[in-house]
Amino acid sequence: MKLKPARALMAAAILLTGTSGADAHIVAARLGDFYMGASHPLTDLQDVVLWIATGVLAGTLGASRGRWLIPVFPIGLLVGLSLVPVFGTVSTQLADATMMLAIGMLLAAAAQVPTLVLCAIAFAVAVIRGAANGAELGPETDRLLFAAGLACVGYGVITLTMALTVVFKRTKSDSVTSWRAIAVRALGGWIAAIGLMMASLALAS
Repeated sequence: MKLKPARALMAAAILLTGTSGADAHIVAARLGDFYMGASHPLTDLQDVVLWIATGVLAGTLGASRGRWLIPVFPIGLLVGLSLVPVFGTVSTQLADATMMLAIGMLLAAAAQVPTLVLCAIAFAVAVIRGAANGAELGPETDRLLFAAGLACVGYGVITLTMALTVVFKRTKSDSVTSWRAIAVRALGGWIAAIGLMMASLALAS
């Protein structure tokens, strides 16, 4: 008789576990495309390099210029995603390489890019990568949920990268010759080198 309360508690725990597991499965089934949109770019090297490079470029120019990318970049991703049904599956490898090379050279040169040009670069990157991500979707994918996830992760990556870069460079003695500026310029050189290699491979194929 003393075992009945223990058995009842165990049964209740199993029931609750099963219920929460079922609920989690239902949520995952409904929001799986959202999670896919949020995680897919983070598993693609071209997305990772281009998004981080864009955020770093914005951060080096300061918060007053870079903040415009917070709405511009997610909107660009959505525009690129919406263009997939119109243009179909198109290889973006050469376009990705060109943008990497351009952004890397701007970082390496410590160029003071005007706000309008910065927004145009970020929008172009976002459109290209939005189209590239959308080209890999299956017919069963909920494009609305995928787009929401893609826009959210784009907002998060750009904002976080830009903020970290602003904090990294925020020193009284910061100049073109400071070690922080040199580190950012060196990063730009590596990004440009990656873009150049990718462009060579794209043209050779």
